[in-house]
Amino acid sequence: MLKRKKLIIALFIIPQIIGLKILSYFPEFVEKVYSHSVYIWISKAMRYAFGWLPFSVGDVLYTLLGLYVLRWFYVNRRRTLKDTKHWIIDIAAAISIGYFAFHVLWAFNYYRLPLHQSLNLKSDYTTEELVNLTERLILKANDIHLQIADTDSTQVIMPYSKTQILKLVPEGYDELSKEFPYLAYEPRSIKRSIYSLQLTYMGFSGYLNPFTNEAQVDGLIPSFKFPTTGSHEVAHQLGYAAENEANFIGSMAAMHHPDRFFRYSGYTFALRHCLYEVYRRDNKRYRELATTVNKGIFKNYQEVSDFWNSYKNPAEPLFKSTYNNFLKANNQSKGMESYSYVVALLVNYHKDHPLK
Repeated sequence: MLKRKKLIIALFIIPQIIGLKILSYFPEFVEKVYSHSVYIWISKAMRYAFGWLPFSVGDVLYTLLGLYVLRWFYVNRRRTLKDTKHWIIDIAAAISIGYFAFHVLWAFNYYRLPLHQSLNLKSDYTTEELVNLTERLILKANDIHLQIADTDSTQVIMPYSKTQILKLVPEGYDELSKEFPYLAYEPRSIKRSIYSLQLTYMGFSGYLNPFTNEAQVDGLIPSFKFPTTGSHEVAHQLGYAAENEANFIGSMAAMHHPDRFFRYSGYTFALRHCLYEVYRRDNKRYRELATTVNKGIFKNYQEVSDFWNSYKNPAEPLFKSTYNNFLKANNQSKGMESYSYVVALLVNYHKDHPLK
């Protein structure tokens, strides 16, 4: 009887996959019924349950799960040959349960409306529109930079500890929610991952634990990146699963923040994306624009680049390729290639909304 139940659970992954394929054709349904209704209650319940704890519950659970899996494989090692069929069924049943929980607790958000549609924005833009926004971002970034740095060639150093920065992150969403009420962030659950070193070697600056709804930030990344990385992970918490959309919302939250250092991080984050896209489209225009950016801003960019370069390793491309394929399998056709779409959201949103 037990073996039959396990077989049914294992085979249940097939209708799950078919159901998700069908669901991808009904993003309005997902947006209304799941993302703006069911998911809100699920995410708040988990953040109330785990957010108040000072450590990452999700990381602890992953550790215990990893140990259990290793023990299970060791205990059941002889079944691989003696009872192969039921050994495979046991594994498939566990995967099926995890797959179901992953989607119910968070990942149905992969199938919601694209953000440009819910915001009534265009999904494309001209090079002139891109250059226009880039010029405005340069003015804002330069202005804030000179407010908090000694000279235009001085690198900005965050005056807060990383713990303080994470506590301040929600204030950007407090401001942003005045314009977009559905981005109100309460209760709060944003923490440093206990696996920060491993995340760094994998090439990731943070992640959302879908089973505890904790926003996890790599505690090793430069403080300059903490405001936007923390804001990015909060966007995931609020139901924006696509990396490019979380980048847009995270940068907006940082740019709306009452603190100048957060706004500096947000504006330079958006500027870097726009400069990169200008570089791809028109190298000459990029060189012209780059000369107008304060040298201190490029020093902050270089700080981040140097950090990641110091942790480069042969396994990093494999981890990123795996995650890229994971995104594509979850209704994100472009995977991690998010620059163009992030910039499209920034350009088209700021046509009618002046920079703060």
